[in-house]
Amino acid sequence: MSNNDTTPVRSQHRFEEARLRNFMMQHVDDFPQQSNDFTVRQYRFSGQSNPTFYIAAGGKEFVMRKKPPGKLLPKAHMVNREYRILSALYSIGYPVPKPFAYCQDPSVIGTEFYIMQHVRGRIFRDPELPGMTPGQRQAIYAAMMGALAKLHSIDWSKIGLGDFGPTTNYSKRQVSTWNKQYIASKTSEVSEMDYLFKWLSNNIPENEGKTTIVHGDFRVDNMIFHPTEPRVIAVLDWELSTLGNPLSDVALLYYHAISYINARLIFCLNYFIAFSKIPGIPTEKELTDTYCYYRGLKPPLPNWNFYCALSIFRMVGITQGVYARSIQGNASSETAQTYGRIVPLAAKAGVIAALSKSSEFTAFDDNNGSFGILKLSSRTRELQKQMKEFMKKYVFPAEQVIHEHLQNASNRWTVLPMVEELKTKAKQEGLWNLFLPGASGLSQVEYATLAEITGWSDFAPEIFNCNAPDTGNMEVLHLYGSDEQKREWLEPLLEGKIRSCYCMTEPYVASSDATNMALTITRDGDYYIVNGRKWWSSGAGDPRCKIAIVMGRTGGKEVQKHRSHSMILVPMQTPGVKKLRALTVFGYDDAPHGHLEIEFDNVRVPASNIILGEGRGFEISQGRLGPGRIHHCMRLIGRAERALSLMCDRVQNRVAFNKKLAEMNTIQHHIARSRQEIEQARLLTLKAARLIDLKGTKAARKEIAMIKVVAPNMCSEVVDRAIQAFGGAGVCQDTILPYYYVAGRTLRIADGPDEVHLTSVAKLELREQTKAKL
Repeated sequence: MSNNDTTPVRSQHRFEEARLRNFMMQHVDDFPQQSNDFTVRQYRFSGQSNPTFYIAAGGKEFVMRKKPPGKLLPKAHMVNREYRILSALYSIGYPVPKPFAYCQDPSVIGTEFYIMQHVRGRIFRDPELPGMTPGQRQAIYAAMMGALAKLHSIDWSKIGLGDFGPTTNYSKRQVSTWNKQYIASKTSEVSEMDYLFKWLSNNIPENEGKTTIVHGDFRVDNMIFHPTEPRVIAVLDWELSTLGNPLSDVALLYYHAISYINARLIFCLNYFIAFSKIPGIPTEKELTDTYCYYRGLKPPLPNWNFYCALSIFRMVGITQGVYARSIQGNASSETAQTYGRIVPLAAKAGVIAALSKSSEFTAFDDNNGSFGILKLSSRTRELQKQMKEFMKKYVFPAEQVIHEHLQNASNRWTVLPMVEELKTKAKQEGLWNLFLPGASGLSQVEYATLAEITGWSDFAPEIFNCNAPDTGNMEVLHLYGSDEQKREWLEPLLEGKIRSCYCMTEPYVASSDATNMALTITRDGDYYIVNGRKWWSSGAGDPRCKIAIVMGRTGGKEVQKHRSHSMILVPMQTPGVKKLRALTVFGYDDAPHGHLEIEFDNVRVPASNIILGEGRGFEISQGRLGPGRIHHCMRLIGRAERALSLMCDRVQNRVAFNKKLAEMNTIQHHIARSRQEIEQARLLTLKAARLIDLKGTKAARKEIAMIKVVAPNMCSEVVDRAIQAFGGAGVCQDTILPYYYVAGRTLRIADGPDEVHLTSVAKLELREQTKAKL
C-alpha cells in the first residue's frame, strides 16, 4: 500500500481512534498488545458504499469496513452480512481476506464495523489494464473468470449459508429491489430507467436455473492479484452478496466498465465496442465461453441479454446512490459528485443491452451435425500473429545453435541456455501457458490454432511452456488436484521452474490395453507404497523433472477393471525411484527431454499425493487425454505444414532432367495431395476441439479417436513426400525431416495403436448408425 491509495480520514467519517484500538486489542488475536503506534488512513478508491480504512500497529496491518454515517437506505450497507460470508468462504479456502472480528455496537466508533486481514498484492483500478501486454491482460481476465466460477461452484448449504438469502425468484427480487433503491435516491427523472424497469419486469426468465452464491459486484477493482502472477488472492467488497442466479455476476463482470474507467469517468454508447477491441481484453463471447469452460456449461448462456440489462440496471442504482450520498455529504468516495453524469448514459446503455443480442459468431454451427467454417476471435488472431512473428524472429534462428549445442555438449542431459532465454522472452510477451484455459482464457478451438504454430519447431512447445507431458500433467492438477497439490506442483510448472513426466506404459504388459497395468500403489497408513516399472516416461531425463504422475493398480481383482487404477504424485527425488536407462526412438534419444525406463522400488509417498481418490485413474486419464490429443494432432499438422513448405521451396530450386522438380507431374501431385490431407486433418481436429468446448471430452470420443489415427498418418505421408523431394538430404541431419517423420510414426503407438482407435471408431459408429437407421 502507498500513500496514493489512502488519505487522512475524511471529516465526515472521523471517529475516536482510541476506542477502535481498545476494541482491536480485546477482539483481534493478531493485534500487537505492546505497541503504542496506531495509524488509521482511509482508502481513496475502495469502499464506494461502505468506507474502508487501512490500520497499522506494531508492524501489523489490518483493514476495517464500516457503515457510513447518516441516514441510509433500507437494507443497504449491511456489514454484518459481509463479515458472515467472509467467515464462511475463508473457512473453505476461497480467496478472501481473513476476518478477525465484527462489532455491532455503534457506540464504539459510531457505526457497525468489522476488522479483516490486510492482503498485499495488485489492485487494477482501470479495467483496460494499461501497460500490460495482450497476453498479460488475457491471463488477468482468465484468472477472474476462474475465481468467479469457483465461487459459483461452492455448495452454500454446507458452509452455513443456507439462510443467506431466498433461493427462488432471484431476478424478480433484484428488479424490484434495485428499482426501490433507485427511486429512494433519485435526484432527477431519467426516462431510460423507467423503460428499463418495465422491460426487465416483463422479461424475467421463467427458469432461473441453479442457485449459487452471488457476489453482486464482481469486477476487476474489487479483487487483489498476486504481486507477480495472474492469480486472484483476495476478492473484496461483499456487501451485495446473496444467493441467486450466477449469470448476474458474469454479466456484471463484462459490463463493469460502466461504473468508471480509472478516475476519468469516461462513458459513451460506443464504449463497449472500443473496450472489446483493446488487445487482450476479452470480447463478450470470449468471456462467457471461458466461464462456461470453468463451470462445465454449454454456451451460449441462457437469457444473456436479460442479465446484461439487469447488471446495468443494478449498477445505475448503485451509481445513483453514490451520487445522492455526495449531495447529503456522507459519500465514501472523493469523486462521488461526478457520478451524477453517468446515470443517464448508463441507463441508455442498459436499454441497448436489453434490446440487443450478442453479435458474436459461433465457431461452428453443429445443427444436424453439419459444421460451418471456423471464424476466430480478434484475440486469437492477435495471438497467432504474435506467435508467428516470435517463431520467425527468435525460434527459427535459434534451431541450428541449439542442435549444435546438443551435438557438442559434454553432457547432453543439461538445460539448454538458449531455450531458457527464449522462454523468458515468451513469458514477457504473454505467449505463455496458452494451452490452459485457466491461465489463458482460450477455448480448445482457439488454442488448437496456436498449437499448430508451435509444431513448426521441436523446441517451440517448451519455449511457450506448452510442451507435453507437462501440459497434460498441468491439466490433471488444474482439474483434479487438491489445493495443496496445486500449490506444490502446479504453480511451479506454470511458472516453468520445474518439469514433469507421466508414467503409464509398462514394459512387461501389453500397454495398448491400459487395464493391464501392473504397477501397484498400496495403502500403508498415512502413506502409499509404489512398486513396479514404467517406460517411455517422456521428460524424465530432464534435470528439472521434479515430479511424476504415476498410474497404477490400487484395487484387487474383485474391483471393476476401470475402477482398479489410480494416479499418484511421486517426487523424483523420493528414495526408490531409479532411472534405469534412456530409450531411443529410431535412434533419437531426445536429450535433454528423454524417454526413460524407471523402476519404483518400495517408493513411499504421503497418502495426500493420491489424485482425486482411489480408483479414479481412468476417469482422470480421459479428462487428460482429450485436450492433450488436440494439442498433439495440431502440432503434427504444424510439422506437416513446415515439411510442405520445405518441399515446395526445394522443388522450385532443384533441376533434374533439364527441368525444375516443381514442373514434374509426380511432384505436383505430391504437393496437391499433401495440401488436401493437411486441410482434412485440420478440420477434423478442430471439429474434435469444438466438441470438447461444447459438450466435453466424452462427447468427442469418436472424433478424438479419429484424429489420433488421421493426424500422425497424414504427417508421416506429407513428410515422406518431402523426404523424397530432398533425396539424400532428406534422410540426414541437414534437415528436420527425418525427425518429423519419426515423430509422426511414433505417435501412432505413443497415443495408442491405430488398431485400438479404429476399433473404437467402428464401435461408436455402429452404435450411432443403429440408433439413426437412415
